[in-house]
Amino acid sequence: MFQATASVIIALLMGITGVGFVLWQTRRVLSYDQGNPAMRKIAAAIQEGASAFLSREYRVIGIFVVIVATIISWFLQWQTAFCFVVGAIASAGAGYLGMYVAVRANVRTAAAASRGLHEGLRVAFGSGAIMGMAVVSFSLIGMTVLYLVFNGNPAQLTYITGFGFGASSIALFARVGGGIYTKAADVGADLVGKVEKGIPEDDPRNPAVIADNVGDNVGDVAGMGADLFESYSGSIIAAATLGAALGTPQTAAAFIGLPFLVAAVGVISSLFGIYMVIGEEQDVTKASTFSDSTALGRAVLFLRKQVAKINEDASLEDLLTALRRSVWGASVVVLGLTLLTVIASGVSINYWLVILVGLIAGNGIAYATEYYTSYTEKPTLGIADATQTGAATTIIQGLAVGMMSTVLPVLIVAVAILLSIWLGFKADGTIAAGLYAVAVAGVGMLSTLGVTLATDAYGPVADNAGGIAEMSHLSSEVRQRTDALDSLGNTTAATGKGFAIGSAILTALALLAAYVTAAKIDNLNILGPTMLPGILIGAMMPYLFSALTMMAVGKAAHEIVFEVRRQFNVIPGLMEGTGEPDYKTCIAISTESALREMIVPGSLAVVVPLVVGFVLGKEALAGLLVGTMSSGFLLAVMMANAGGAWDNAKKWIETGQFGGKGSDAHKAAVVGDTVGDPFKDTSGPSLNILIKLMTIVSLVFATSFGSGWFSF
Repeated sequence: MFQATASVIIALLMGITGVGFVLWQTRRVLSYDQGNPAMRKIAAAIQEGASAFLSREYRVIGIFVVIVATIISWFLQWQTAFCFVVGAIASAGAGYLGMYVAVRANVRTAAAASRGLHEGLRVAFGSGAIMGMAVVSFSLIGMTVLYLVFNGNPAQLTYITGFGFGASSIALFARVGGGIYTKAADVGADLVGKVEKGIPEDDPRNPAVIADNVGDNVGDVAGMGADLFESYSGSIIAAATLGAALGTPQTAAAFIGLPFLVAAVGVISSLFGIYMVIGEEQDVTKASTFSDSTALGRAVLFLRKQVAKINEDASLEDLLTALRRSVWGASVVVLGLTLLTVIASGVSINYWLVILVGLIAGNGIAYATEYYTSYTEKPTLGIADATQTGAATTIIQGLAVGMMSTVLPVLIVAVAILLSIWLGFKADGTIAAGLYAVAVAGVGMLSTLGVTLATDAYGPVADNAGGIAEMSHLSSEVRQRTDALDSLGNTTAATGKGFAIGSAILTALALLAAYVTAAKIDNLNILGPTMLPGILIGAMMPYLFSALTMMAVGKAAHEIVFEVRRQFNVIPGLMEGTGEPDYKTCIAISTESALREMIVPGSLAVVVPLVVGFVLGKEALAGLLVGTMSSGFLLAVMMANAGGAWDNAKKWIETGQFGGKGSDAHKAAVVGDTVGDPFKDTSGPSLNILIKLMTIVSLVFATSFGSGWFSF
């Protein structure tokens, strides 16, 4: 039987291995050709804007981190505050590294797309792999080092919840701030450029075009990286915390160590999946890195050959299949390795079945998301068809698709929870074991995060590559290739958001169970005087949060629209292409708006649970978390999928359907896309962080809450 410390050390070593891959892959991506001087000039402007925004954003967040760390030290323990700061730094570091590479990979992807579709995919995906492995590795190293600093004492495991709190805080502000920035610029650029002026997307004459490309990185790379860093960390912390309370001290050690071991083998599996896509093309028909006389070697070679089938006539389905196989390959490897891990740990084989449940659920949610957002499927094609009768029907159809898309993820997660609890109960005979099994299922779902995040993070790089191709006047053939990669990125990004939201519910349920245990709540009565008010306030929170973030995007976009119109009116020759737009003013508007508007919604996630806990009591706070999980899950899925479907419906029309670019159908699709932008890139993906941040704040302060002011 593995002791917890041995499991943690193995996870630490795998985290270090992941960092080694990140350094190697970063050097590899940065070695690619950057294209001509015009491409490099545009890329430099994007790099400058992204770096400036993220530096200012992190300074603002730093003030919040210092204040909260001081409060934690005063009311709780300095150890928890220390872990909080470490979690915040690690999360910010992973996000910054991912963005640093992304804003340099975009121009290299555009140059690679000049040579071929597959080459462009490999460069963009390679940069996404850096983000994926950085998130996994930084998280593992941070948590395992803290565990060892506290001498592996299970009684002190509660301190490490501060790490998750720090990660969640950075994630929420990064997602909200980056989301406001990117969508304000995107909406402003589209409404004036595409709809009013009839110029192409990413046209260099549009004054908001650089801000739009900067936003893709600060929102969809840095923000999304911090988001999934928090999901990954929270799932492991929840499982380890619940495992510490199971069985005897000897068996508890195995339960604590299991999530770390699952995460460790996930690193190996993710590297396997990444290699399917980024391996050298000439190696595909030669010997595999693994011996082709082994089953693993033959599997590698087979999957590599499938990916290599991508050619210049590849459809969106071909590209999706290539990336899907890399994720499936990683999932198969993780299942084999976790089976050995569970056997070596000495716990019931049921916990391996729970990991299987988590992986199947994650891939099931991913498939459902692909179905509702890909323009090769009926839901998105239905939205495209609705554009023929105007913007109103486009929006109606998109909302309906988003609402319908909640059904499968909810059923999948519900079945996963029930199966996990049943398997855990059968293994150890207690409901506590069942809840621990739910947490392990969440770890299993995220075990291949290194590769699944790579398929998500590559999207903004491909989007930027298309912008650079347009602004530097590369051939239409290159733009067609980058558009194909961008359309794939829209689908994989929506898949990543669905994956994150699904895992958030499993993790939040486990954290809720840990909170109930820590707060010493014996039972929860739905008819209790404070429970229903708590549930209602919790159900309201995602709507309030979404309203604030969407209005923030609307305000910022309003300013940018007027600024872009002003420049077209006052700068001589701008529309004709002889004038020079003022890109920096639009960048400044997006930056100031994002930093100003992110504070209130970001603070709500911390303040509301504390107010409810102290005023209404610990039982009401449990109700608040239940309400937030329920409504937040549905709203997040609906917004993410509706936004992705609107975006790809526009992309479908831009392939030449219903009159193509410039047609009335295209204008209606652009309106739908601009409505969907804050849905899918600001409010929707931020909700899963809201759910987990509220839950982990409650867990950290659990021992401070009493019966409240309204005890009966």
